[in-house]
Amino acid sequence: MSAQPGALKRPLLLIDVDGVISLFGFDPGSRPDGHFEVVDGIAHFLSATAGEHLRRLCETFEPAWCTGWEEKANEYLPHALGLPGPFPHLSFADATPAVAGHWKLAVIDAYAGPDRAVAWIDDAHDERCAAWASARPGPTLLLTTDPARGLTEQHVERLLEWASETGLDRDDRVHGREPGGDGSPRGPRVA
Repeated sequence: MSAQPGALKRPLLLIDVDGVISLFGFDPGSRPDGHFEVVDGIAHFLSATAGEHLRRLCETFEPAWCTGWEEKANEYLPHALGLPGPFPHLSFADATPAVAGHWKLAVIDAYAGPDRAVAWIDDAHDERCAAWASARPGPTLLLTTDPARGLTEQHVERLLEWASETGLDRDDRVHGREPGGDGSPRGPRVA
């Protein structure tokens, strides 16, 4: 699924789960706010604030799960986090890791297309992701989380700021006009 020229499209928000919503690596003695959720027999520690953050971001962005959880994200997370129904999810079943790219990049490209504004939240961005973001024609923001803290209020503020800076939160931008044509920022950002 890719963006159609001139189609009404909010910026795409690609959301990883592990290290963004399902936290790990924190000191057990000073556990962050959250709760355990059993997913297919495995306990995951879900951030207490992730649901609120995602609901707020859904006002500006079109969310999609970008996680190895794939459809499992919709089976568990909307209810556990109080999200507004299921989100689309990317499927990595046929993804083949490329020597020159992160294992998610080909699937992201196929889903988003080259020109769609994309913000991607993940705990495992690397130099290949930064190179990909720099080469994309469409506005791109990589937001890397600390897996022990996940999605924070600072991340939400940065995402909303980016959408505003690029003009993607304005009505004329989502009606197919090219970001950057009025002097607004265009292209990749890595946070």
